Parts: sequence; C-alpha cells; structure tokens
Amino acid sequence: MPVERWRPLLLAVLVVALAVVIYIEWPRTADPVRTTSNGRGTARVSSASNVVTAPDVHLKSLDEDHTKPGEVERNLFRFRAKPAPPPQAPRTAVVVPSPQPVVPSGPPPPPPLPPIALKFIGVLETANTQKIAVLSDGRGAPLYGKEGDTILGQYKILHIGVESIEMAYLDGRGRQTIRLSGS
Repeated sequence: MPVERWRPLLLAVLVVALAVVIYIEWPRTADPVRTTSNGRGTARVSSASNVVTAPDVHLKSLDEDHTKPGEVERNLFRFRAKPAPPPQAPRTAVVVPSPQPVVPSGPPPPPPLPPIALKFIGVLETANTQKIAVLSDGRGAPLYGKEGDTILGQYKILHIGVESIEMAYLDGRGRQTIRLSGS
C-alpha cells in the first residue's frame, strides 16, 4: 500500500485510541470524597472499603424540653428616641491666667544667610586621584575648585563627594550640601 493511504487510517486509529483512554480515565480524575477545610465532614468513609456512611443524628434530643427565651423589652424593629443622659454634676470654673508675651531683650538676631546659588555639575579626577569640582552660577563659564579652594571670593569648598559637594561661606557659616544636578 502506498504511504498516502496509511496516513488517514493511522490517524483514525489514533483518534479512537485517544477516545478510549479518555473514556476510561475520566471518572478516575473526579474526587469521590470531598474534604472540607475544617476537617469535620458530615459523611464518613470507612477505611476498609470506600463506602460512604450516614452521619450520626440524635433525633430524640430534638423532642426534649428546652428553656424558652424570656421576655425582652428591646424591639429592633421599633423606633424610639434615646433616653436623655443623666444630669452631670456642675463644674467649677478654673481661671487660668494668660501667659505674658516674651519680650526679646537685646538686638534682633541677624537675618539668615541666603542659600549658595551654585549648581554642582560634575567632578574631574586628575591622574593623582585629586578631585576637582565643576560648578556653575548660571551666568558665565563653569567654575572649578578643589577641596579648600575659594569660589567667587565668598564660598569655600569643604568636601567633594561622588554625588554631592559641601560648601560654606568663607567665615564658616551657612554650611550647605549641593547635590549633583548634571545641568
């Protein structure tokens, strides 16, 4: 027989074999006994033979006399205004003297220093691992300085880090950390 005639026949045999396998295995995939999450199922399965037995029901206890609920004056379905709270004892008034405003003595404190108006735009490292900070005031050419140098005649570079620089005014006041901005 030529190969072309065997292919449809082989395909039909495979489909029939697959249908038989599915038919045989289908009921086995379902769980015959469902378990609950709390571990107390209503039906019991005997371990010797997988037979489901009925749960224990105590029918005689249903016919016994039980205590009846007593009379309750609360009715959830009737609207009634809340009773007024009991009167409180009169309170005595406590007089608290107002605090006297604090009058500053001496001259007023000096105004705070303005922030350092420079941008930290980069770090140059020389061959002998010396760091040089690149700064910009936004007006002219970039400014360069090492640790301890004076910039624009009024600022001093205290420390050059990887992503920030510490600067202060020449007199040591107004210490400020400027982050690397890149622009």
